[in-house]
Amino acid sequence: MNKLKLSDNIIRFRHEKKLTQEELADFMGVTKASVSKWEKGINTPDLMLLPQLAAFFDVTVDELIGYEAQLSREQIRQQYAELSGDFAALPFEDVSEKVRALAHKYYACYPFLLQLGILYCNHYMLAETEEEQRALLMEAVTWCDRIVENCSDAGVCSDAVVLRAGLDLRLGKAAEAVEALEPLADPGRLAGQAGTLLVQAYQLSKDTERARSCAQVKQYLNLLDMIGGAVLSLSLNQNDMDQCEETIRRITGIMDLYHLETLHPNAAAQFRFQTAVVYAANGRAEEALAALLQFEKCVDRLLETEEIKLHGDSYFNQLDTWIECLPLGSMAPRDKSFIPQSLRNVLSHPAFDSIKEQDGFQRLVKRLTKGGGENA
Repeated sequence: MNKLKLSDNIIRFRHEKKLTQEELADFMGVTKASVSKWEKGINTPDLMLLPQLAAFFDVTVDELIGYEAQLSREQIRQQYAELSGDFAALPFEDVSEKVRALAHKYYACYPFLLQLGILYCNHYMLAETEEEQRALLMEAVTWCDRIVENCSDAGVCSDAVVLRAGLDLRLGKAAEAVEALEPLADPGRLAGQAGTLLVQAYQLSKDTERARSCAQVKQYLNLLDMIGGAVLSLSLNQNDMDQCEETIRRITGIMDLYHLETLHPNAAAQFRFQTAVVYAANGRAEEALAALLQFEKCVDRLLETEEIKLHGDSYFNQLDTWIECLPLGSMAPRDKSFIPQSLRNVLSHPAFDSIKEQDGFQRLVKRLTKGGGENA
């Protein structure tokens, strides 16, 4: 009980009510000496007295004993940031044990449980064996199922469904992912109009500032969604070079127009990389290397800052409030130190076999896997 701060809390709550130990003892039907021992941590109140004591102080039993069943948004962010840093610096098994302990401690804090699932989704590949990786993913699946079954927050439940689908994909369960995502992704559902209707509702309520902010967030997310869709399109149409080149031309124009390499270098990097893959797979070595140099510029932008953060710019200048309300705020889901390792993996893509012996490609790999550097 001492670890839960019961004795300290009895003292604090008693002082807040301006009571003596004797007055508290009279109310609880115990001796003054008993109250004194509670406050010194020598003894603890009988279990049956805790609800009465909590009611007297007008707090919950959890508050009385100092048990935090729920974490605040800021505490969740702090825990996620600490754990992400731990995965970068400490033995994987030690960190995963720490994650499990926190999950057990805050098993009813569903927003935190969701973020622990996301944490595993972003770090499971660090486990040494495929068996260990699958075990972690399955553990995150159980957290998602618990959230969906017990959480009353529709938004958290919806996020858990999407996360569960992503975990299923990593586990090779495509059919389960399709079943979960098809209803949510159906463009004909009225839920897809929620953002537009909310902007109109703010406008009719004379809340112009919130209407502008909501409209800008919607535009920003649509931009990122378009870039993500283009990455998928390039991957799916890799053998149709005419279609790919038109996609590259159009999306490059949009990226330049919105200064995406500065606004969101990670999204820009994904598009540049997939462009390089398409060119390399079609025997277009010169264009592939040019795209990889653009990819390198995006990576350098990510590495040149002390901490990777989500942000707006001079055009998207009303994103701060929305970003602050995100579960992780502006922080990246993985520690910056993982970038060089990720680069080593992506640059070994089979599409680059045709150019991997070229000096330009080897120099680029050397620069990127060292964590960045000046472009050639």
